[in-house]
Amino acid sequence: MKKAVTLEEVLNLANQLSAVDKLSLIEQIAPQIKRELHGVSPPQPQSLRGLWRSLDITEQDIAEARQQMWGNFPRQDV
Repeated sequence: MKKAVTLEEVLNLANQLSAVDKLSLIEQIAPQIKRELHGVSPPQPQSLRGLWRSLDITEQDIAEARQQMWGNFPRQDV
């Protein structure tokens, strides 16, 4: 049975290669990665429509929030 190779082990081995061999490694592995990622589609964005549907926000709640935000505007000490 094969032992799983860790990323750290691969990086240690790759650091021992010459610059030309590192480039060759990248050229050989990039198409493989591209093939593996080709079948993977990005996640679909979730619709925000109806996000606030379950909340009961009344006109009174909005009026209170406005009063708290704008209650002391404009301030005289500024």
